[in-house]
Amino acid sequence: MKDGALVFGRGQEVIDMVRLKESSSVSAKPNTITTMENMKAICMRCLLWCFTLMATEFSGIATMPVSAVDSICTAPSTAKYRLTFTGKWSQTAFPKQYPVYRPPAQWSPLIGVSHSSDYHIWQKNEYASNGVREFSEKGEAWTLIKEVEAAGERIQSVYGLFSTPAVLGGSGQTSTEFEVYARHNFLSFIMRLVPSPDWFIGVDSLNLCDGDRWKENISLDLFPYDAGTDSGFTFSSPKFETIPQDKVTQITSSFPSHPVNSFYYPRLRHLPPIAKVTLTKIERKQIFSLPIAPTQSNQILTGNEIVESLINTPLDCEVSAWSPWGLCKGECGTEKKKGIRYRTRYIHIKPANNGSACPPLEEERTCLLDSCE
Repeated sequence: MKDGALVFGRGQEVIDMVRLKESSSVSAKPNTITTMENMKAICMRCLLWCFTLMATEFSGIATMPVSAVDSICTAPSTAKYRLTFTGKWSQTAFPKQYPVYRPPAQWSPLIGVSHSSDYHIWQKNEYASNGVREFSEKGEAWTLIKEVEAAGERIQSVYGLFSTPAVLGGSGQTSTEFEVYARHNFLSFIMRLVPSPDWFIGVDSLNLCDGDRWKENISLDLFPYDAGTDSGFTFSSPKFETIPQDKVTQITSSFPSHPVNSFYYPRLRHLPPIAKVTLTKIERKQIFSLPIAPTQSNQILTGNEIVESLINTPLDCEVSAWSPWGLCKGECGTEKKKGIRYRTRYIHIKPANNGSACPPLEEERTCLLDSCE
């Protein structure tokens, strides 16, 4: 799929619950004495009829999780939302190994789905699908879209599939519009960090319905996730497949705990949000004047527009281990034949945003010259 290409569709609506319309009556002839056996038979037939009716009535939700029943949406049938994504991946907020070229920090197109509670495009602490693997590693959405479409056809759990254009910078915005339905009142989406091994941000099953009404405005901070399919530690790590595959995990300032990791900031308790998503319900009178296809836009934010995203995360200096001590150097004419030897180290990462300064890079100590006669 080309960057910024629009993918929008509506899955078939869930089949209406089948309602059984039957009527039955139990009558007895006048002057007939009803025995205990006849009464038992009548009761058994009534119970059987009730169970049949209940099984038929609720067959449409028999496979739904318990949580879905608890969160039944009774709001007006459809609602339309405007989704606005704001990237906050800046060099001040995330100074460690920040990608500045080949390629610079940016965001892939966003792939979103409106769906029912029995579908997940991705889940934390679960294994990523092949579609999520290809999207998070390479930005290729074809397999992911096919998985979504197949779920819509097979279990009729997907109502709409949509996308936004890519954001060609770490700090920028992109937006689109989408619809939800009373039986498909959840939103999920995924968006890849570029460059990265298999890292993405997203939302899993956000409920846009609150009982008998649609939520008006929602704003969420977003944090990076690891798809569990590539073991690279840095933004520009070469491909290193994870075997066996790990589950999807959230990346934090201390996990993974390897100091080489691009998001490893041991001084921070929590990472700052790397992005933000805002959902705004569009009034019904506005919906009628809008085109059927959702609108899209994207832009790179500059100047005052990104002040909110500029968080100064301190980055401490990181240096290498000391080199071995060098040769003892000095003049043999001295009485005690003493010299000096040196060792050095170099800077791995320069400090930024008031992070700890670098320690000395050179050290010396006295030594005895062994080459004097």
